[in-house]
Amino acid sequence: MLARLGPPLATILLAGPILAGLVGTLLPAFGYLPALGGDAFTLDHFTELASRPAILRSSMLSIATGLVTAAISLSAVALFIAGWAGTRVFSRIQHLVSPLLSVPHAAAAFGLALLVAPSGLIVRLVSPELTGWAEPPDLLIVHDPLALTMMAGLIVKEIPFLLLIALAALPQVDLVRKRRLAASLGYGSMAGFFYGVWPPLYRQIRLAVFAVIAFSSSVVDVAAILGPTTPAPLALRLLRWMNDPDLSMRFLASAGAMLQLVITAVTILIWIGLERLGALLRDHSRDCGLRFRHDRWLAGVALAAMATAAATVFAGLATLGVWSIAGLWQFPDLLPASFTVKSWLQTAPRIIDPLVTTLLVAALSTLIAVCLTVLCLIREDETGRVAGRRALLLLYLPLLVPQVAFLFGLQLLFIVSGTVASLPALVLVHLVFVMPYVFLSLSDPWHAFDRRYEEVAHGLGKSRLMTLWRIRLPMLSRAILVAAAVGFAVSVGQYLPTVLIGAGRLETITTEAVALASGGNRRIIGVYAFLQMLLPALGFAVATIIPALIFRHRRAMRV
Repeated sequence: MLARLGPPLATILLAGPILAGLVGTLLPAFGYLPALGGDAFTLDHFTELASRPAILRSSMLSIATGLVTAAISLSAVALFIAGWAGTRVFSRIQHLVSPLLSVPHAAAAFGLALLVAPSGLIVRLVSPELTGWAEPPDLLIVHDPLALTMMAGLIVKEIPFLLLIALAALPQVDLVRKRRLAASLGYGSMAGFFYGVWPPLYRQIRLAVFAVIAFSSSVVDVAAILGPTTPAPLALRLLRWMNDPDLSMRFLASAGAMLQLVITAVTILIWIGLERLGALLRDHSRDCGLRFRHDRWLAGVALAAMATAAATVFAGLATLGVWSIAGLWQFPDLLPASFTVKSWLQTAPRIIDPLVTTLLVAALSTLIAVCLTVLCLIREDETGRVAGRRALLLLYLPLLVPQVAFLFGLQLLFIVSGTVASLPALVLVHLVFVMPYVFLSLSDPWHAFDRRYEEVAHGLGKSRLMTLWRIRLPMLSRAILVAAAVGFAVSVGQYLPTVLIGAGRLETITTEAVALASGGNRRIIGVYAFLQMLLPALGFAVATIIPALIFRHRRAMRV
């Protein structure tokens, strides 16, 4: 009976806040917000928005960021799979890139900033011997006006996401047989992959690509750390208007949030047009008989791109750790002159409350998400129906709708109800973003479970409930814990939901870290950002250690 509640509850908790938030944003955008004196519908706020300086440039930055991030990330993943799938190199790179999914975007952005800044580690590696620089060069790398550094920060984070989604879809496209058939016809490995394997594979991961576009075109935390400032991307400007002490700015921010929704939709439509153009070029190339046999250089480029993305994130995280314990570190010294824990000791008293809030909200939202996911999957088993296209679209809904488009309205609704800056409200909002990742992480292992174990238990007279608790859940404990670790990492990395729904009174490690982005104390930034990265890593460590301890005497359950 309880399993029947799973799908309706999941639907309400995923779609409900988004739809309510969209309504709460739409009405003030058109001037209706009685609490602030808006009792009539008007287009004045859109007119004011259009007159804002550089609003078109901010919009174009958002569109360009979404398209470039998705295009480069997807190309790197597709070329890597085409050139290396089934090899040892593929397995090693996969294991190297996979952990990067748990790294919050803000932590990766901070790490990249400390790498590529004029006084960053990369410049220190070549100075002064190769550059002659005894002082940091006067170059605008971080916060560059074209948002290139911001795009790079997003790309190195979206590559692991798209790779893992593609890996989950690969078993459904019969990669090995299609590649052998293409090779027998004289096609190179790349051509055979893109002619025969890529079309059905892309259909499986298309929603994930849309999610990357939606996130990249409306990201706030990465834009605050790496993005341009004059003007800033649209989503970052909207947050500043929403937090303005002048409450009338909320009307303008809501109108801007509707513009952000339109911009994201337009970006996805442009991508759909590029999809069709790419399909036409692929089909024309195939019909012309182009086989592209000499493609090993392209496979090498793909491997270099994947390795560079992984190495960049790991090097950035290592740099954060060094800065958090650095003493005197003058340019162009490669390493600090001394190491000290002074920054950690100074930060410790201020970090306790954000840390407790982070752990509590992440644990509660993840626990609820895991329980709901298990209930939904049990219901699928009972009905014999695997989640269809509509259910998958519902799961991706929080990832496809820009956060600013519904969180502004949701914040207003919480303010009206008196629940803003409360722990239940913050847990609910985090759950909206945690649930899709938990479900996507757990659904494949759940469906791959060998049902013969349950049939044996039923034959011995065990009930379905007993079989679930004593057979399936213990055998899937590793997969459940990994899904929980993914959800925990997603919650830890949430910035905009925490800032808006927490209203500055419920602070987390992520909100504190991003707030320090405008400051110049790299040691304190290193402490917060390193801790932000460490929490998800601890979650995955727990997910690995607990099953290893439980099944240490069972050889078949070891990994």
